Amino acid sequence: MRVAFLYPGQGTQRPRMLRDLPGHPAVNATLAEAERILPGSSRQDGAEELESTVTVQVALCIAGVAATRALADEGATPDAVAGHSAGAFPAAVAAGALTFAEALVAVHHRCELMRDAYPSGYGMAAVLGLSVPQVRRAVESIATDDDPAYVAVIDTDQQIVVAGSIRALERLTTAAAQAGARRVRPLDVTVPSHCPLLGRVADAMADHLATIPRRRLTVPYVGGTGRLLHHADGVLDDLAQSVATTMRWRDALAVLAELGTALFVQTPPGHVLARLVQAAHPDTHAITLADTGITGAAFHVRRARTCEGDEALRHPGHAR
Repeated sequence: MRVAFLYPGQGTQRPRMLRDLPGHPAVNATLAEAERILPGSSRQDGAEELESTVTVQVALCIAGVAATRALADEGATPDAVAGHSAGAFPAAVAAGALTFAEALVAVHHRCELMRDAYPSGYGMAAVLGLSVPQVRRAVESIATDDDPAYVAVIDTDQQIVVAGSIRALERLTTAAAQAGARRVRPLDVTVPSHCPLLGRVADAMADHLATIPRRRLTVPYVGGTGRLLHHADGVLDDLAQSVATTMRWRDALAVLAELGTALFVQTPPGHVLARLVQAAHPDTHAITLADTGITGAAFHVRRARTCEGDEALRHPGHAR
């Protein structure tokens, strides 16, 4: 395996994230298609609009699919895909499990369920500099029935995200600092994702995705549990259940690295996933479309598939 595409999730959004996508006919066509499926969706990327979890996750889906299509038009396709949180939906499109229309409708439905379940008072925060057991102990010390908190995302051995009530997350800052954390950083996320609080959302999404035809995957998909999936049933189950279970991004990257991935390509927006790759697997290489554009990324993907690719990968333009 040579090339994996990575799709970022909520928290990476930024104003103009759709308007600033690389200029390419496939990008323009994807934006137009999104507008036909969900009118207004291709233009909702202002700072105020991105305060809505629905708008954010729809925009992330559009950006991921647009980038994938543009790269494909330039002869650059992945050997595997993985999506971080909401990024799982454009990853599923790239893997062939969903059509773009199915993904947009599913994302919109999922986000409405999440928003309605917890319209206020909940969120997520990243703990930096503590191990998973240390974060679990800190969470146990501050969580109550009225103010729940859970380990939600394991990004790396020293970067763990906690979901729960805002009051619990405020107590977490003190508890984590006492345990030696470098920092506790609130995320730009307004719902407690990847934890049992969203169990009913997961059940509703399973019902929704049960109506989707099962298709043969075009490339393998790495799910939120860190497992490599080769069949659509597994992908759709992952899309439904991941919202209510701990996401193990650390394990997903480890699986891809163990399979011999030499080049990771992060789709827009930003650089977060590429940085996580470089921190955890310094012997591999990660690029972002934010740095290279479509043409540059496609060049590195094509080179990675040739015998000359190893030389080209030595300095591919790392994420900043």
